[in-house]
Amino acid sequence: MQISIVIPLLNEQESLIELHDWIAGVMQSNHFVYEIIFIDDGSTDASWRTITELSTKNNNVKGIRFLKNFGKSQALHAGFKAAQGEVVITMDADLQDNPEEIPGLYKLIKEDGNHIVSGWKKKRYDSIITKNIPSKLFNWAARRTSGVKLHDFNCGLKAFKNEVVKNIEVSGDMHRYIPVLAKNAGFSKITEKVVQHQARKYGSTKFGAERFINGFLDLITIWFVSKFGRQPMHLFGALGVLMFIIGFAFSLYLGIDKLYLNPTGRLITERPEFYIALTAMLLGTQLFLAGFLGEIMVRSRKNDTRYTISNKINV
Repeated sequence: MQISIVIPLLNEQESLIELHDWIAGVMQSNHFVYEIIFIDDGSTDASWRTITELSTKNNNVKGIRFLKNFGKSQALHAGFKAAQGEVVITMDADLQDNPEEIPGLYKLIKEDGNHIVSGWKKKRYDSIITKNIPSKLFNWAARRTSGVKLHDFNCGLKAFKNEVVKNIEVSGDMHRYIPVLAKNAGFSKITEKVVQHQARKYGSTKFGAERFINGFLDLITIWFVSKFGRQPMHLFGALGVLMFIIGFAFSLYLGIDKLYLNPTGRLITERPEFYIALTAMLLGTQLFLAGFLGEIMVRSRKNDTRYTISNKINV
């Protein structure tokens, strides 16, 4: 199979038929062998019924339905697990991503040898205050922190080699940082393509301003995990040793001062340096133990299921 199109969705019933027909038309005109995988992330409208009806008309349509809303990252994880195409393309279900971009994305993967092609919505039709400005700030921070030089981390329209999606773990709210996760896994051929952005035709966005706050927090998390996730002792152990050395140095100073320099002075416990030394040594011990426990958890953790599937179609 050439292309798998993975589409996570939440309450997008109105757009699904139009989106399917548009994608199917593009696939047929380019003679692609394809599959469309809809992941219903706990919709409360008739989205799943629509997906079921589409699957009866088109055998290339597949569906995965979550028991409740688990989030976009978990939906993408399920879609990636089911995808069989040589090239996997993700897009949103709200018709803001243009299916006409699919052939160009496919070519950049198959012919140019890229691991990932990320869409860049250079011209947007979103609110300047609530989306455009925060998005530019977020993307700047993501570039500086991750080292991945993309203009638009939030664009849902992306293309991947199959081996990329099969070898990365998308969890929490990390869907924004799939290129960063891929880079950390060794898939370094990442480029971007300017894509057409369209105004939302039906319904309203499912993401509020809080997604940018969560995005920055996730950015800190992924920076930490990429640098110290495999060996947390390198961070916590180093900080613990540093704090312990600081505390020991203060203790040594207090001991020498009391024994040789000022034996008739104040008691050691009456001096502020004593409490600095005690606090530093306790913190050092705790940080070292945190690193040690982190190493044990990393080595003993098992893959856990982060979502519950209630129905499947053709998967």
